[in-house]
Parts: sequence; C-alpha cells; structure tokens
Amino acid sequence: MHTNPTGPTVVERELELRLVLSPESGIPVPARLGYHTDDPYAVHITFHIDSGHPVHWTFARDLLVEGVFRPSGHGDVRVWPSKTEGRSVVLVALSSPDGDALLEAPTPQVSAWLERTLRAVPPGTEGAQLGIDDGLAELLAR
Repeated sequence: MHTNPTGPTVVERELELRLVLSPESGIPVPARLGYHTDDPYAVHITFHIDSGHPVHWTFARDLLVEGVFRPSGHGDVRVWPSKTEGRSVVLVALSSPDGDALLEAPTPQVSAWLERTLRAVPPGTEGAQLGIDDGLAELLAR
C-alpha cells in the first residue's frame, strides 16, 4: 500500500492467475489487483497477456469480497469459491463481446489483498471517501 499525501491511497498486488482452458488444463496469466481510495467501490484487475496489450477489468469490490465465500455476481462478472487439487481458489468468470474467460486465483492471496483494501476504506465508508456525505449534508441543509 502506498500513500501519497496529496492523493489517493493505492493498494496493489501482483499475482499469477490461471486461465482455465478445460478442467485438466490452464495457462498462467500474470495479473495485478488494484484498489484506489478515490474510486472506493471498485477493484481493478489488469491481465498481462501475450498480445502485449494489458487487459483491464473493473468491477465492484463487494462482488469480489462476497465471491470469496459464496457465488456472487451475474452477467459480465461472476465470482465463486472452489477447490483445485486441495487448494482454495476463487474462480472469476468474465464475459465480453470479445469472448469469455474463466480465471482461477489463489484464495489466500486474494483475501489478504482484499483485507488491505478493507483496512484502507472500511465497508460502509466508501461514500465518505468521495465526499458524498458532506455534499449531501450541505444539500439537505439548504
């Protein structure tokens, strides 16, 4: 986690995901998880794939937090816990017009990173990060 006194806190983690090709095979995909306190509701995942162009996905932090414990999400992003060869993993299914991908991430690494984001911005305080509460209070006071 690095903090810039004038800017947002950024919580990042590099990790290796597995792109699941079939139940028996997959390929490693280096990825970076990112969380920015000035965008407190979202998590960002950047995949570094062979094309040379990183692929970025952004979705709700709550969806990933919930998906560590139980199936979560619908539509373009779905997340659920599973086990592979006795290890706990989080599966992330992504759908786009360009195609679908099923990625497997190690639960301990994802959970540790999520805990760091939750310490940076505890659940329920996201609006305060954006100054929404102050703006709303000002609006209602008029």
